[in-house]
Amino acid sequence: MPDLVVDGGDKLCVQLLIELRGHVREAGPGAVIHLIASDPAAPVDLPAWCHLTGHTYLGPVEETERATYALRVADTAQETQEARPWHVA
Repeated sequence: MPDLVVDGGDKLCVQLLIELRGHVREAGPGAVIHLIASDPAAPVDLPAWCHLTGHTYLGPVEETERATYALRVADTAQETQEARPWHVA
C-alpha cells in the first residue's frame, strides 16, 4: 500500500515532476508514492528523475485502471531547481 497517491491527470512530465517534488518533501523519507500519469514519457522520465535525485524507482504498479508508477522517497535525495526538475539545485 502506498503512503500517498498523486494523480497527475493529463499533465506533461515536467509539470508532474515539479508537483511530485512537493509531495516528496511532505511525505518524507521512506514513504512510497504512487504517481498516476498518462504522459507516455512517464515510464522513461520518472526512473531517470529518481536516478538523478536519489529516490528509488519501484516501477509500474500492476493491475491499476490507469498507468501508475511507484517510488520510495530517499532520506538523502538531491533537491532540484524549483522550475527545472531536471537540474540539481
